[in-house]
Amino acid sequence: MDLRQKVTEAMGGLESLVAKIPGYSGYKEKETRREADKLLREQLVRAFDEQRRHLLELQKQLVSSGQIALLDDMDSAAVKLQTLIDRIRTASYGYAGFFDAVKVKEEQLDALYEFDNALVEQVSNVEAAIERVASALAAQEGLAEAIGDLTAVVRDINDLFSRRQDVILEA
Repeated sequence: MDLRQKVTEAMGGLESLVAKIPGYSGYKEKETRREADKLLREQLVRAFDEQRRHLLELQKQLVSSGQIALLDDMDSAAVKLQTLIDRIRTASYGYAGFFDAVKVKEEQLDALYEFDNALVEQVSNVEAAIERVASALAAQEGLAEAIGDLTAVVRDINDLFSRRQDVILEA
């Protein structure tokens, strides 16, 4: 279910009544869009953080198996993943002050939500890359390449997320 619809359905009776006041309804619709995007980003943070915890477990296995030489590479991937998580957690969700020169419109908030929603599929890309690292660690072969692939996947997602601000400007 689209989180925007879920947030709208969760409004209480008083909120629904007040939303019918002229002028307020547009404001409330924007707030609903912002809240849905915030909830979506919280889901993304939880999903990526779960992958980060899995990666930390693999780092422990790497140390236990005596492959200390690859620990820096693995740590680099973990740091990039943590950076992505922090960026998603602290990202703006479409606020512009009342007197700001740039007003954030509903279309821009929708574009921002759609951008963040598209990031959901990136979680499975990270998960697959981490699974390749786990398989390579278990097989004791191709580990450096798997770690390199993981680092590239997370770097690419960070690069993608860097374009998030452009979504507001282009919408």
